[in-house]
Amino acid sequence: MTERPVPRDAAGWAAKVTVLAGGVGGAKLAHGFSLLPEVDLSVVVNTGDDLELHGLAISPDVDTVLYTLAGLANPETGWGLRDETWSAHAMLERYGAPTWFRLGDRDIATHLVRTSRLAAGATPTDVTRELAASLGIRARLLPMADRPVRTRVRTSAGWLEFQAWFVARQHADDALEVRFDGAADARPTDAVLDAVRSADVIAIAPSNPFVSIGTILALPGMAAALLDATAPVVAVSPIVAGAALKGPADRMFESLGGESSALGVARHYAGRYPGLVDGLAIDVADRSLADRIEDLGIAVLVAPTVMRDDGDRARLARDLLDFAGRLTPGTGRASGIR
Repeated sequence: MTERPVPRDAAGWAAKVTVLAGGVGGAKLAHGFSLLPEVDLSVVVNTGDDLELHGLAISPDVDTVLYTLAGLANPETGWGLRDETWSAHAMLERYGAPTWFRLGDRDIATHLVRTSRLAAGATPTDVTRELAASLGIRARLLPMADRPVRTRVRTSAGWLEFQAWFVARQHADDALEVRFDGAADARPTDAVLDAVRSADVIAIAPSNPFVSIGTILALPGMAAALLDATAPVVAVSPIVAGAALKGPADRMFESLGGESSALGVARHYAGRYPGLVDGLAIDVADRSLADRIEDLGIAVLVAPTVMRDDGDRARLARDLLDFAGRLTPGTGRASGIR
């Protein structure tokens, strides 16, 4: 088997890495790749969580990646801005306006700029590029689509908008079904497809497979583009030792008919998107599941995957680069991985 060349220092050619991301896990992995000098990074971000509130266009996952790559994210939460203030929120509360979705003062500035530019005819891709440039971000941040897609979750209370379920109700209701309104009429942008076609490595972040990565893959042509890519596709399990590090992914695996484990993640990708994922990184805590995952035709990297600080993020990104360099795209086979 011929190994793909992956650069190991800044003196070599730049590895073009494209990350599929949503939320905090996606932002952390994208940041890890951005810390490697040899990486030319593109990040395709879920926009199914977007909403309109107080007349503002809000794109939570895009902004989480934006703030993280700019070094502005709140380290305690992973989302929002550090040293944020809440004067506008307090005034909205006095006026009796909806405050279930908290908007900090500096965060509102982002939404104001986005809303104004969209009203002037700019696309989400244009606006995100401008915001990233203003914050000094070198990576390409790419909303998955320029047409709106909205994630809906069916619970015992009926169909709920994603943020109503996730934030307002604190995802307390079991998710019984997920759908993506508008996805059939949306398409991955040309910039997204170019990032997939030109990539040397494609990484699926440890984001929720159902309502972050699943939303991106629901776009017509997106899964096919990944299957046709010349780059290996490597995913990172968002489940460690049977639990999600953040959010409801573990409970969603159980309520939607899967298994909350790294093996469940592998089965999810292998079952819904056969042949798409060549390799899966699982945490050292899940080493015992490696053989069963490889029986599915997916190569396994066992490595520390919990990203507690910048060092962890960069280390995992480096491990994924090395892992991808030993994979043959489209085969799910690797040599000398574990």
